[in-house]
Amino acid sequence: MNSDNDNSSESGQHEDEADTPSIFIIIGQTSRRKGGEMKPVHVLIAAPDDDTAVRLCLDALSAKGFAEADLDQIGVLEDMPDEEPHASAYQGAMEGEVAVIAFE
Repeated sequence: MNSDNDNSSESGQHEDEADTPSIFIIIGQTSRRKGGEMKPVHVLIAAPDDDTAVRLCLDALSAKGFAEADLDQIGVLEDMPDEEPHASAYQGAMEGEVAVIAFE
């Protein structure tokens, strides 16, 4: 066994980073029917990278009955938002949910 692999746990930095998922926010527009009126949507999701976040986002939107999605921006949230509904959505994403905030 090679004990050099345990170095990250000594500093605590790498272990904490590995245990804390990145929470992505994806901003775009959705429609419940093809060619329908597009309305704003924010999706908060825990994922290891942005490609996975986009794929999981599209899967979740489809499962929630959205027929079309146009995703405009993606970013990583550094801290929990102060205001609702994003604060609750952030908490849900930390717990493994895909949090969809649809503005109807």
